[in-house]
Amino acid sequence: MLPIRDHNPSTRKPYVTHALIFLNVAIFVSYYMKLGVPSEINPFLAQWALVPQWVMNGEGLYTPLTAMFLHGGIMHLAGNMLFLYIFGDNLEDQLGHIGFLAFYLIGGVAAGFGHAISDPNSLTPMIGASGAIAAVMGGYLLLFPRAKVDVFFFFLVFFRIFALPAWIVLGVWFGIQAVNSAIMTAASSGVAYWAHSGGFVAGALMMIPFWLSQGGTGFWRRTHGHAPNPEAKYPVSRSSIPSVRRRK
Repeated sequence: MLPIRDHNPSTRKPYVTHALIFLNVAIFVSYYMKLGVPSEINPFLAQWALVPQWVMNGEGLYTPLTAMFLHGGIMHLAGNMLFLYIFGDNLEDQLGHIGFLAFYLIGGVAAGFGHAISDPNSLTPMIGASGAIAAVMGGYLLLFPRAKVDVFFFFLVFFRIFALPAWIVLGVWFGIQAVNSAIMTAASSGVAYWAHSGGFVAGALMMIPFWLSQGGTGFWRRTHGHAPNPEAKYPVSRSSIPSVRRRK
């Protein structure tokens, strides 16, 4: 199951969201050729990736910020940028360009420190924008719990796009991260689940003052849990599995 879009067009151009996507892609391209060369990529990561033990010892305290602009592969980058593209524009619409940028960066740093605290003796480098994007998702869930999100479901030869409310899509996503945080470490799984969980919670908490300033539950009543913009309409399609007639 993969979210592919939401039904909430923004009223202003999401310049910051697009700039963050461009910056992440540009940085990835700048070191892409080093990924298969340990003698080059290892010193690079040692300088810019987040290493929990070093951060907890007071070293590399800038790395929770720099690590969120690094990715370990094309699919890692593509997945993160897809989620940022889907959920970032509506938060930028509500918070403004500067407010959203601050929200994104603070959420990413909080996620990085959350990861370091969860495994303070780890020497495994952590990279990726997913902690910051998890914060965006947490804020999105608080503001727009009933917003429709199209999810691509694929199983063998069958596929279909379902329009589901955000509270289901993001709630299930967070539940998976929380469970995996409790049973796996980043070193064993290769995924910084605590950064995801911590970023999501940090984003929801940071969004509370803005949500209250908009009326809290009154904001939900006015918007019915959707973004306060006309909802986009998309055709929902499914695959058709051809039937084969038996010859008599």
